[in-house]
Amino acid sequence: MRRLVVAIAAVVAAAAATVFMALPNASAATPVRIMPLGDSITGNPGCWRALLWQALQNGGYTNIDFVGTQPPQGCGIAYDGDGEGHGGALVTDVANQNLLPGWLSATHPDIVLMHFGTNDVWSNRSTDTILAAYSKLVDQMRASNPAMRVLVAQIIPVDPPSCPECAARTVALNNAIPGWAAGKTTAASPITVVDQWTGWVSATDTGDGVHPNDSGIRKMADKWYPPLTRALGGVQPSPSGSTTPNTSPSPSKSTSPSPSASASASNGTAACTATYKVVGQWPGGFQGEVTVRNSGSKAITAWTTRFTFTAGEQVQQSWGTTLTQSGATVTAVNAPWNGALAPGATASYGFIGSGTSGTPGVICTGS
Repeated sequence: MRRLVVAIAAVVAAAAATVFMALPNASAATPVRIMPLGDSITGNPGCWRALLWQALQNGGYTNIDFVGTQPPQGCGIAYDGDGEGHGGALVTDVANQNLLPGWLSATHPDIVLMHFGTNDVWSNRSTDTILAAYSKLVDQMRASNPAMRVLVAQIIPVDPPSCPECAARTVALNNAIPGWAAGKTTAASPITVVDQWTGWVSATDTGDGVHPNDSGIRKMADKWYPPLTRALGGVQPSPSGSTTPNTSPSPSKSTSPSPSASASASNGTAACTATYKVVGQWPGGFQGEVTVRNSGSKAITAWTTRFTFTAGEQVQQSWGTTLTQSGATVTAVNAPWNGALAPGATASYGFIGSGTSGTPGVICTGS
């Protein structure tokens, strides 16, 4: 939690350095709707969104609404956590299956922040195929909102130990994105390329060569802030949306203990439950996700989960947790930033495994 506070301070400092940018019209009745779009780096829990939200609020950009069909996830600080981050998703699959139009019609964004393609690189989708998917998604965004502003990231390095070729594939994709954007941008619906690559150090900014840690989420928020505030300065909110702004997390999703929970802690009980789901599967591997919920009446400060594989599965990497595997038994404890849960609050962690996963039962212990 202390590291998150430090991270927020760093982002606020970046906001102070950009005071020359025009602030949005604070009196506008309709908030500007911003959709974070991507995979687990954006949504599981994608805590760069929390730091970015805090920086925007502190920088005076308060008439905004982060939107998406995916609910908030715990990051230990209050923020508008709605988004469109889908763990394990490939941008090529989202395009081929026409998933985006439904998400757009449900949320009506004015701006999209897209960091998408990590799983495509990992799955050896070609650069041309990924860019074709980008183009289809942009066309669908413009069909939803002809004045859509699109911020597309040159993605953070994909450099897991299990994929030695991924680093070069990421470079190839990122090198091609500016040219693609230049050919696709329009005056009515500009595309801005956001360099999330430069300055990234996989050894210190991730825990697994892919997913950002505390240092990484701070860098991502810092990179998004300047181009997003420039986009906000020129946006007229679309009147077509019917979403209600959510400027604070739902009590059921907050990972910060509420005053009432703290007050009743001495008389309550500490308990937690956990659920396991497979969010992506491919030949020889899968991505799993475990959601922990404080099911007691007392705030907890830490949790541990255990489950047992039944078909020889092996965890190769994980995020949002410290995970160990002994034989078929997997034990996962909270990360420093997602252990504190108020009654009813949730946190989640994810992992990549080899083999074909079932859905084992999970035992959760809270303290």
